[in-house]
Amino acid sequence: MALVKNPTRHMQYVLVAFFLISAGCGESPPADISAPPDPEFVGSNKCQSCHESQFRDWQTSHHQAAMQIATEDTVLGDFSNATFDYFSTRTEFLSIDGEYIVRTENASGELQDFEVTHTFGVEPLQQYLVEFPGGRKQALPFLWDTTPASEGGQRWFHLYPDEYIEPGDELHWTGPNFNWNFSCAECHSTDLRMGYDASSDTFETTWSEISVGCEACHGPGSKHVQQATGQKFDDLHGLVLSLDDQQDANWVMNVETGIAERSEMHGDPQQQPESCGRCHSRRSVVAPEYEYGKLLTQTHMPSLLDDGLYFADGQIQDEVYVYGSFLQSKMYRAGVTCSDCHNPHSGELLTGSDSNTVCAQCHLPSRFATTDHRGQSSGVADCVDCHMKARTYMGVDARRDHYFRVPSAADDRAITFAAARTGQVNDDLLKIFNNVENAGIVRASALTRFQQPLSSDATAALGTALNDPDPLVRIGALRALQQMPPEVRMIEGTRLLDDPVRSVRFEAARTYAELADLFEIHQARAFQRAADELRQTLAHNGSRAESHAALASFEMMLRNNTQAVRHYEDALLIDPDNAAFYHLLGLAFVRTGNGENALQSLQKAMELDTNTARYAYVFGVALNSLGRTEVALTELANSRQQFPDDFDIGWALATMLRDAGNIESALQVALEMQSDFPDDENIRALLASLQQRPTAAAE
Repeated sequence: MALVKNPTRHMQYVLVAFFLISAGCGESPPADISAPPDPEFVGSNKCQSCHESQFRDWQTSHHQAAMQIATEDTVLGDFSNATFDYFSTRTEFLSIDGEYIVRTENASGELQDFEVTHTFGVEPLQQYLVEFPGGRKQALPFLWDTTPASEGGQRWFHLYPDEYIEPGDELHWTGPNFNWNFSCAECHSTDLRMGYDASSDTFETTWSEISVGCEACHGPGSKHVQQATGQKFDDLHGLVLSLDDQQDANWVMNVETGIAERSEMHGDPQQQPESCGRCHSRRSVVAPEYEYGKLLTQTHMPSLLDDGLYFADGQIQDEVYVYGSFLQSKMYRAGVTCSDCHNPHSGELLTGSDSNTVCAQCHLPSRFATTDHRGQSSGVADCVDCHMKARTYMGVDARRDHYFRVPSAADDRAITFAAARTGQVNDDLLKIFNNVENAGIVRASALTRFQQPLSSDATAALGTALNDPDPLVRIGALRALQQMPPEVRMIEGTRLLDDPVRSVRFEAARTYAELADLFEIHQARAFQRAADELRQTLAHNGSRAESHAALASFEMMLRNNTQAVRHYEDALLIDPDNAAFYHLLGLAFVRTGNGENALQSLQKAMELDTNTARYAYVFGVALNSLGRTEVALTELANSRQQFPDDFDIGWALATMLRDAGNIESALQVALEMQSDFPDDENIRALLASLQQRPTAAAE
């Protein structure tokens, strides 16, 4: 995919040249003048001669070892005929003629030898990559614990030790979820180009540097090297961004509070969290190419504080990494940045292995390293044990929360977010949103938990949120609007189709797709631009079935039903046993008027997933709508036995029996439903109408 690397910068050059010519400043340039070329990646070794200490730190870092060619020096696991039993399958780790071989279960359940080509990570675990056809690299599910044997390490372990992941399972290592090209590569190499070709379903993935090098953070360095050679620097020293968040500010201790304060604050988000967040966040990609120096939301969609990812009080639950936690913290609001605690080149703490000394930079030990602060019987030796609780991921990898607060399920926010899972608590959510002391990611997450009906205050809050300077808040408002009726959505949010931040435009396109027919001309043009961006992003991620399904869903909202069918079929080519995709394909066929194909797809969904009542209900209704009432009644009667508490199945069966003239059976189903749903007005009305009709026995 050919893209201008930095179109904004290119346009700046063009506009400046135009201004100078128009103003008569100097001679007109030759007709063939072109903008300066974009800087290129030159490799970390170019940095060594001038930045010796930083280069030395980087060489010992996890970044430098993020991905390496498998050699005797880089492979840490035991490949000396070691074995590992995973349920009934034995895996062997062998070294044959200098190659590292893993003999394990393939996609068909047969033992096969796979050659390890690359190591992945270094501490506290190391993964291994093998080559697959089509340019794919897959990560093996057997990992080497690199911690000392005295701590339980130096052993092989499986990512899913308590559950047998069989071939064909979506979590089997041969499938898309363990595909390096899409899932892992961007954050373990420098200047990575995924290179996926949908027509051949192949990857031609490239990088400028195999691991996370200097330019992964600082951006392409050719211009910087050129200026260093000439010893004449511009304001950015030839780099595409500045990571100097401190600038002229200092940390000044407030002796009254015992906490240091930043001497000078800057209005814009600090660059280090935005840059580090590219990889140290739970996020999805919304742009085919990363843009250095821009907001993370310009190229990625960070996750909000969704249930299942974070606990109700904001603590980490699933693998969310650091960005979302740090944004919630008082540290972030006070101006703390990544390098205030971490050496950015080695990745280690600034003050060494003692984490307390890092905290002591800004928190007086005489005030906080006391029993009065920690509690007499807490037994806590380190600040992080209370303020940065750790959770273990990938079996052995303990990661600390960067919210920097003592967790509590009893605070107001935790109570409100927990309550929102089961009921409407809009008034309490509104208080969280209106409190500007709360981080943007918190306020955005509160909005997404709004439930209908909305009060006038809640509706006004959405209008305010759509104008918020924080892109995450605008995204949260759009997601809240997606659950609202059209008259609420159309208030003023359509202007976000032209938002300067791509992820906001991405969300706006999804929010307004089904209302596109209501747009005025200028709105329609903005929507088309945002829709094209969304399609471009999802097509870029076309190796994933869910990307095709998302495209199909988007086209369905636009009533482009034929395109939706094609995208669902593409999704099923990648994930052929996905019941949800078959169900959605069936609904798309219904929209196109293809009843037979619709029935086949809906039936396939029901057969693949026998535990989802919705699939059985829709299949029964579809049968009836195509005139196959007897078959529909049989299917729904069977489904009611399996799902006796499902309202929709019971209602469909009762009304179809009524319409078929079988009043006695319809009455029986309705009476059973009344027992399960005694307060439902619709069931009462149905019963009343049935009881007024003569049954077959009465006739």
